Amino acid sequence: MSSQHASAPLSQLLDKGIEEWVFDLDNTIYPAKSNLFARVAQKMTEFLMQEFTLEEAEAAALKTRLFRQYGTTMHGLMKEFGMDSKPFLSFVHDIDVSDIDHDTELDGLLAKLPGRKHIFTNGTIAHAENILGAFGVRGHFDFIFDIVGANHEPKPAMRPYEIFLSQSGINPAKSVMIEDMAVNLKAPAALGMGTIWIEHDHEWARDGSDQDYVHYQSPDIKSCLRDILGETN
Repeated sequence: MSSQHASAPLSQLLDKGIEEWVFDLDNTIYPAKSNLFARVAQKMTEFLMQEFTLEEAEAAALKTRLFRQYGTTMHGLMKEFGMDSKPFLSFVHDIDVSDIDHDTELDGLLAKLPGRKHIFTNGTIAHAENILGAFGVRGHFDFIFDIVGANHEPKPAMRPYEIFLSQSGINPAKSVMIEDMAVNLKAPAALGMGTIWIEHDHEWARDGSDQDYVHYQSPDIKSCLRDILGETN
């Protein structure tokens, strides 16, 4: 596992006696190159086309602007249009995952990882259950914290992390956050958590990846877990 800036070796992070592992969901539990999140993104575009009578390109542009400005498209819709979140979240997270096979390798690596494991997502619990179930890894996670639990305020804002820590009861000094959007690691690092960035090619995901709040980075979740466990590929 490498870092873009000077940092202590991975062993120093693990020497803290990590007891809790906090995982983002989309583009973290599965690789971004799988384009699985593209199914959610397409549903967002379709929703905006229907809601505002827009052409596809216009709806896609609105989706992107709201995401960049407010952290999630939904948060932007609530702020700018006073929209109720439930219809949007229900529609966009209703994706077909029947073509996804259980990932026995990921299942095995998570089983070997000591300590409790949690999901912290800007999506919904239902979406997380759907994805984790499709990959056959749902049983590894003790607690799922979603955008509804965060009162619809998305990462990277500090308040959702504070609510998460309060509800999960984890000790941030003995926990690690694993996430594909580097800027989302700023708050957990400030709270005393270790951080690992799962590399992502998109500019919006790389933003902040050269900052000190990114302690380590890895190309994908399986490589990350192998590094933590001291296994070779």
